[in-house]
Amino acid sequence: MMPMPRRPILIVSGLAVLYAGVRIVPGLRREDLVFEEIDDPVGFRRLTAGKSSAGFDPFFGLEDRTENNQADAETRVRSNICASLYGDRCGAGEIVPVASFSDYYCPYCRVQTKRLAAIEARPGSGVRVAWHELPLLGETSKLAAKAALAARNQGAYRAFHERLMKSPFRATPEYLQALADDIGIDHAQLTADMNGERVLLDLENSAALARIFDFIGTPAMVIGRTVIQGEISERTIQDVVAREREEGWASVCQRN
Repeated sequence: MMPMPRRPILIVSGLAVLYAGVRIVPGLRREDLVFEEIDDPVGFRRLTAGKSSAGFDPFFGLEDRTENNQADAETRVRSNICASLYGDRCGAGEIVPVASFSDYYCPYCRVQTKRLAAIEARPGSGVRVAWHELPLLGETSKLAAKAALAARNQGAYRAFHERLMKSPFRATPEYLQALADDIGIDHAQLTADMNGERVLLDLENSAALARIFDFIGTPAMVIGRTVIQGEISERTIQDVVAREREEGWASVCQRN
């Protein structure tokens, strides 16, 4: 059998390596991103994404409060939509903010929040995450969300958030006491703050944002001006962040 010419072998080998690289190294191929402009809020756009846990209650957060609270919450968050989404995480210049909406017992949320936290933690990532509690999957979800928000009053929101996202146990009063003791915060204050005005307002504001952006489940997020429902890959997150940085996401804040 005659030996195969060296040049074709090199070409074939090169193509094989390139194909493998495209499959293995996400950065070698940028996903096509197809956006749909939305009418309200002005300037935002939607990206169809992945899997989510459904179960949205449009009246969530009101509990025993009147329906006027729903309208008040929507007026409140619309008065400064970027501050409502990102708080002090808006940043400037190269910083791209992410508003993440999650439920502690949504399996896709556990994957997504870990992914977002890892991206944010990288030196020079240029990404800042604002975490929103959107407990849609029952009473234990609401209990966990209230506990995390109440823990913020003692500087322990991130610690509670991370532990609840990783825990195989459902939130109960007994578990929350054990968690508070383990983290080292005052359980009595935590319990009192869980039904305080600040926690209820936060839940109402996040629920109002979810209604405004038509979220039907968790996880959901807004990256800059891109609205996303469902879990998405790290590559897609990074691609959206890059697009937002290139296109100047902050312009949307001047319109609302």
